Amino acid sequence: MAKPYRCLVVGPSWVGDMLMAQSLFKTLAARHPGLQLDVLAPAWSHGILARMQEVRRALVAPFSHGSFGLKDRWRLGRELAAEHYDQAIILPNSWKSALVPFFSGIPLRTGYLGEFRHVLLNDKRWLDKQAMPRLVERYAALGTSPGEAPRAAPQPRLTLNKIAQQATLVRLRLTLDKPILALCPGAEFGPAKRWPETHYAAVARAKLAQGWQVWLFGSAKDRPVTEAIDLLAGNTCVNLAGQTSLEETVDLLACAAAVVSNDSGLMHIAAAVEVPLVAVYGSTDPGYTPPYSDKAQVLRLGLECSPCFKRECPLGHLDCLNKLGPEKVLEVLP
Repeated sequence: MAKPYRCLVVGPSWVGDMLMAQSLFKTLAARHPGLQLDVLAPAWSHGILARMQEVRRALVAPFSHGSFGLKDRWRLGRELAAEHYDQAIILPNSWKSALVPFFSGIPLRTGYLGEFRHVLLNDKRWLDKQAMPRLVERYAALGTSPGEAPRAAPQPRLTLNKIAQQATLVRLRLTLDKPILALCPGAEFGPAKRWPETHYAAVARAKLAQGWQVWLFGSAKDRPVTEAIDLLAGNTCVNLAGQTSLEETVDLLACAAAVVSNDSGLMHIAAAVEVPLVAVYGSTDPGYTPPYSDKAQVLRLGLECSPCFKRECPLGHLDCLNKLGPEKVLEVLP
């Protein structure tokens, strides 16, 4: 019996990027039947990885953001040497992200060239941004042979846990007796990706008037934003910000009849559970990280100054989002 192919992927640090990485996982699983795939990633992302059928195991990357941690990386590399991986694929472009696979002695170490890591990689790829404009394509290409023509990248799709979903509904005293509008107003990247609270509240009021219920999603950091939206909507929303794990968020978003979201990790989760989605873009480019779902619609104004990819509006007016009124979202919602 053939030995299963064993691969270690060093994952990205953002929720949305981790969702996009599933295109690589699917590509590898299709090429290597019986694949044993482990992902080295921050602890926060393990709930997402648990919902990806291609992933055998999520390994904790115990490195604080921005830290070098050479000794810790060497120690982890030597521990992982016992796993005898056939290949490592490094998704971040940093030099330090390639250290653990190098210290592990993994024979094939694949990644795009960047930050002077020629020595650490022995399967070096050049990134052709014109041939692969989307992040999912760039990730998936690392699972193919060098020089192989780019193919359509598999779409990210997360599995649901119906038992856990029901338990979460009970714990939070949520009901499914009315259609649910899920609003995801946060964006870890910065305020230049955040549709205004007043616009979200206007959409919430309109759907509440139609007999819907409105659930607000986000992290604990997003709580001030969701509280402001709830206040503007008459304190009639269900504010779940900071109340759910990522796994619970996956299951709850799947309950929604519609989702409105900034370009964020939660937007990509909503796309990956295939619920009707309106994705609002400001400073970022839907051509690079679009929601991958036939049920998703992208709204953007396409002003001359966007996409700027800035965390805050460099011109101080945020017209790309402020002038994208709530009526445009309501026009395309169910």
